[in-house]
Amino acid sequence: MVKVATWNVNSIKARLTNVLAWLETAQPDILCLQETKCPTADFPLLEITSLGYRVETVGQRSYNGVALVSKEPARDIVTVLPGAPPGSEAEEQARYIEATIGDLRVASIYLPNGNPVASEKYPYKLGWMDRLYTHAQSLLASEVPAILAGDYNVCPTDDDLYDPVGWRGDALCLPESRARFRKLLHLGLTDAFRIFHPDPHLYTFWDYQQGRWPRDEGLRIDHLLLSPQAADRVAGCTIDKEPRGRDKASDHTPIWCELR
Repeated sequence: MVKVATWNVNSIKARLTNVLAWLETAQPDILCLQETKCPTADFPLLEITSLGYRVETVGQRSYNGVALVSKEPARDIVTVLPGAPPGSEAEEQARYIEATIGDLRVASIYLPNGNPVASEKYPYKLGWMDRLYTHAQSLLASEVPAILAGDYNVCPTDDDLYDPVGWRGDALCLPESRARFRKLLHLGLTDAFRIFHPDPHLYTFWDYQQGRWPRDEGLRIDHLLLSPQAADRVAGCTIDKEPRGRDKASDHTPIWCELR
């Protein structure tokens, strides 16, 4: 089995103790990280590599940042989502890293939030999702087993959040965001979690404010989307809520799948 996980850690330095503890107990073969929030040169490589992992990362100070942590070396590494105009903001933001690890093509994705909707941030989010769709087409055409993992900042349906009415106007739930997520599924990608867990109100994120975690008022915005070649091998998919209950926890928790 190959265990592939994704986790928005909301600052790798602030959560390092929790990340190291989870790596030791969960033993994923591949961990996709988002919101590392540190320049590439400042990533805590020594602590993670001491556990037998390799790290590929692209970061920026205080914002964004993604990484691939893996037991096997990464090959053919891409650090920008294809399709961005040279020198554009889309190239400057550290939101995407992709590599071949073993026989899998794996991407760690930190999709733009898009709020406030009335600003330039929402069109930027939609444009980013359009580029992701175009790139996913090329990945699927290659017929390699691929996993597009990460924080998509999209609740695919009303079943994926605690208060659909209250969130109706948020960029995570607007029809245009959801339509683009559905386009990825219609293209041939599979939401690994929903294969095994059709029930509503199962979450990967709980806000720090207003007691959302103890009341289990969350969102499912972290996803593992599998190509057909990967989906044919998937044996399970689970949200691990334990790290969210720790001291100094990220507001997200890991979700992982296993492939035969």
